[in-house]
Amino acid sequence: MLHPGRDARIRAGHRWVYRNEIARLDGAPVDGDAVEVHAAGGRVLGIGLLNTRSAIAVRLLASPGEVPDEEFFRERLARAIAVRRRLVADTTACRLVFGESDGLPGLVVDRYRDVLVLQTLTLGMDRRKDMVARLLHELLAPRGIFARNDPAVRRLEGLPRETGWLTGAGATEVMIEEDGVRFVVDVARGQKTGFFLDQRENRRHAAALASGGTVLDVFSYTGAWALHALARGATGAVGIEASADAVDMAGRNAALNDAGDRYRPRVGNAFDELRRLSAEPSRWDLVVLDPPAFVKTRGALAAGLAGYKEINLRALKLVAPGGWLVTCSCSFHVDEAALRETVWEASRDARRYIRLVESRSQARDHPVHPAMPETRYLKCLVFAVD
Repeated sequence: MLHPGRDARIRAGHRWVYRNEIARLDGAPVDGDAVEVHAAGGRVLGIGLLNTRSAIAVRLLASPGEVPDEEFFRERLARAIAVRRRLVADTTACRLVFGESDGLPGLVVDRYRDVLVLQTLTLGMDRRKDMVARLLHELLAPRGIFARNDPAVRRLEGLPRETGWLTGAGATEVMIEEDGVRFVVDVARGQKTGFFLDQRENRRHAAALASGGTVLDVFSYTGAWALHALARGATGAVGIEASADAVDMAGRNAALNDAGDRYRPRVGNAFDELRRLSAEPSRWDLVVLDPPAFVKTRGALAAGLAGYKEINLRALKLVAPGGWLVTCSCSFHVDEAALRETVWEASRDARRYIRLVESRSQARDHPVHPAMPETRYLKCLVFAVD
């Protein structure tokens, strides 16, 4: 039961109950169990999965009266998959389940051709991962289902970090195709679940700006932004990436797409490489900044914004007159207004005139829960640069 006055957010549709909002636990529930959540007056607000070790003690899963049994999970999974079949085209990889947005808190499922990658990020969902894997196998018949349960967030739930096949086996490298561009994805060792699926539609839009021009792809990972641009008519591209393994994979991807002679990777720290490039004569018609999250907690906001300003200032100095800057942030604590203001400040310091021509977010297979701003995390701003 919740403390008095702590139910308004839940009644408005938010799906998290924080530990300090709970007045008492009735009965003897075990962490991971499904429990009813009651307002102080006794009204049942929903049914959720309990973990008293986490700051988010209950993640609501079902409405009052629903039973979160195997058939319930089968229906939720089937609904999520059906939405993607209507939304996603021209790719063999997509996100099939996106946690709270699909009514399955703590669960992420990505498809890479005939392999599914599963993440159970909460204790309650982790206890049900074998059932979820079995249901996914029945619904989709993949070659295998690989668990990428290595995100640090699992520690907050008291869970170990672990990876491995849940069903099937075999090679963990899978070749996918996205808008006709081919990529090798390593589901066991790649970033996130192997690839940045949330930027798919943003890559498509950015590539259309690069036809006939040159591209600088910063934080390039395995080369997706640059290779999409080259496939749409860019004449050349440079990728900057700190991970030598990712740069090797980018080279393989460039060869797969007959772009090896037009794609030049540079291994190095992005901040250092941007400074070095400033001393060179080359300028680019499209510069893309797709960094990792600089702000992982609210307390790190000031330092993170300073980092965003620095890379945007350096990047703006490298954009050719009449070119484009595409700049992104996946930090939830940095909202769009803050990112926009940061880039504007950077442009003034760089003495470049910019115009915001488009504001974008994550791909449609990463839907947003209307009552949960936490599910909208990706910002992608497109600026014309003079």
